[in-house]
Amino acid sequence: MLRLGFPVVGVADLDRAAAFWAAALHLQVSEEWASPSWRTLTGPGGDRVLGLMRSASPPEPRPRLHLDLLVDTTDEQEAEVARLGSLGATLPDWDGYPAEPDFVVLADPDGNVFCVVDLSRAPSSGAVGGGA
Repeated sequence: MLRLGFPVVGVADLDRAAAFWAAALHLQVSEEWASPSWRTLTGPGGDRVLGLMRSASPPEPRPRLHLDLLVDTTDEQEAEVARLGSLGATLPDWDGYPAEPDFVVLADPDGNVFCVVDLSRAPSSGAVGGGA
């Protein structure tokens, strides 16, 4: 039976990406399937959570598929954006924000964009928000 696995992010520098995403998401870099072109990141129970694959293609400025990282409050969003910045994330030039966004767009050290979404302001919360 077909089942969904886990997201895979293409990166230029596997070691840098593994260090960033492991610290960002409190994951462990696993030796499972490790190779010069692959790293697997696992959660506390050992479940595969994220794959990193060496890629020669540049990151897409507006990818059709991206990661949403979720927080529960605006204060938590601000703190996580700052923490991720200290790990090497950057604020890309992003002109696609709605009037009252519930998300902040960041880029990992390889330039892959992702969002930090404040669920207290997401459309399903009943608050006004734009969604990612």
